[in-house]
Amino acid sequence: MPLPKFLQSALWSYNLKELDIKKDKSLIITQVLNHGTWESVKWVCKNYEWREIKKVVVNPQRGCWHKDSLNYWLEFFKMKLPKDKYEKALFSLEVR
Repeated sequence: MPLPKFLQSALWSYNLKELDIKKDKSLIITQVLNHGTWESVKWVCKNYEWREIKKVVVNPQRGCWHKDSLNYWLEFFKMKLPKDKYEKALFSLEVR
């Protein structure tokens, strides 16, 4: 199943034709929850199970999340992260 073109705004640095809805689900979910439009978030919710989406939020990729986005989704799912895991998940322009 090819990804819809409207996801390109959330996945701007990726070729949608090369992404696989199953193999790349963590990347797709992370990018859409961080950068997506309401339309793209609805698409994620229709194409992935809640448990898959929650798993991506509670196991965030290192350095990929914007603070406001991660806070929103943690609150939405009523979850908390350990401080070190939370801080490592945040995107930062600073060299660590």
